[in-house]
Amino acid sequence: MRLYLLKDYISALQKENLIENIPKNVDFSILGNTAIEKVCHNSKEVKSNTIYICKGLNYKPEYLEEAIKNGAIFYVAEKENVTKLDFPHIVVNDIRKALACVSCMYYDYPAKKINMIGITGTKGKSTTAYYIKSILDNYMKERSMADTAILSSIDAYDGKTCKESLITSPESIDLQAYIRNSVDCNMKNFVMEVSSQALMLNRVHDIYYKVGVFLNISEDHISAIEHPNFENYFECKLKIFNQVETACVNLDSDCIDTILEHSKKAKKVITFSTKNKNADVYGYNIQKQGHNAISFRVRTPEFDKDMLLTMPGLFNVENALAAISIATCLNIPYCNIYEGLKVARASGRMESHISKDGSIIVIVDYAHNKLSFQKLYESTKQEYPDKKIVTVFGCPGGKAQLRRRDLGTLAGINSNISYLTAEDPGPENAVDICKEIASYISKENGNYKIVEDRGEAIKNAILENPNSVILITGKGNETRQKFGKEYLPCLTDTEYAKEALEEYDKKII
Repeated sequence: MRLYLLKDYISALQKENLIENIPKNVDFSILGNTAIEKVCHNSKEVKSNTIYICKGLNYKPEYLEEAIKNGAIFYVAEKENVTKLDFPHIVVNDIRKALACVSCMYYDYPAKKINMIGITGTKGKSTTAYYIKSILDNYMKERSMADTAILSSIDAYDGKTCKESLITSPESIDLQAYIRNSVDCNMKNFVMEVSSQALMLNRVHDIYYKVGVFLNISEDHISAIEHPNFENYFECKLKIFNQVETACVNLDSDCIDTILEHSKKAKKVITFSTKNKNADVYGYNIQKQGHNAISFRVRTPEFDKDMLLTMPGLFNVENALAAISIATCLNIPYCNIYEGLKVARASGRMESHISKDGSIIVIVDYAHNKLSFQKLYESTKQEYPDKKIVTVFGCPGGKAQLRRRDLGTLAGINSNISYLTAEDPGPENAVDICKEIASYISKENGNYKIVEDRGEAIKNAILENPNSVILITGKGNETRQKFGKEYLPCLTDTEYAKEALEEYDKKII
């Protein structure tokens, strides 16, 4: 990988009008020709010839002292964090954009060497990401080429590493590292979820997407530490259109007129829908096949043919159409689209398990906001009209407080009984969160039980409710729960569910 000189980094920041001040006492005649060996914002990771970025809500001046001690030769900071006037530095007007800018250069602009595919929306990002990855993997395997990199809220895979994600869209320097690894592994496509936080905090600054997808919009991520209101959340989501070549837009989304207006910033727009026949990619004849499969037909400018999904959830047709839209932009043939979708899976998304007597159907899903709950209940009622609905869920602590109202209200209306439990309570008490959710369930005259231990809640929901669909939402196949500031290991919702179903099956024999 190419090593750039310090003066190259300064020039890049100047081109983006990010430099507010270059101190007159800094002599770049010699220092500027130094090859930079590392860029980072963690003082503990600094080594010789490092550019240190003074960034973070919890940044402290002593971090800069530590960085200099560990080998930093230069630092970049906003005005209020300039504490070493006599040490080589520059002052920038936006530290997050500055970090993204120098990160791109440090990893030698990898996003320009791979097809970047970005997916945003309130619901369905992960499933769509895995659908298109499956399609692209099928296409690439047929040609004996490398598979597809993915960065999602489930996991991160770049050809060199595969690990569970703790955040949907990582910090810009970490993102660039993933893309660099993918390029080094000769991958041709990089699929990623693009969160509203990533767009707001410039984590994806300086990345240009070959294809960008806008799935849908609904109120979410509104709190003191996220977005102050829906308008800000929506505005941040719309920013993706500033950096896409081709935009794929779901015509069935709320606020579609605003979305389409902003999509004009892209060079080309592809629309998809299950309701609007004028969409470029139109899905119709949607039918449930057996317990898990869904068939439908899709019309595109290139073909009008059948498709098959082997994941439950009628709403997943929308996600499939988004993936088909991306595939058509990349000129992927129908056969690869069909085969890719037929085997596509998203871990922890609409995973279905059934008791031996067929009485209990368990669905493990990551549904965690208003729109995803609405779609999940709609689909469940359509697919299992003769079953009671039982929901196991909670809400995270310290963020997205409106979810407690929204999910509690929806559960009260749609669920025969809800089991409220711990779901990454973080800085708050899990039972207190559950009680707040319960207050909204009660307003809809709904039934609930509070069982703080998640494994016990899932077990009780399954053993106490025959002839039911048990919806276990929020955690999917995550292996950690956040309590306080720590992530503690736990079984996945799928593992808890399988254990409970085994116990149920033994009782009915």
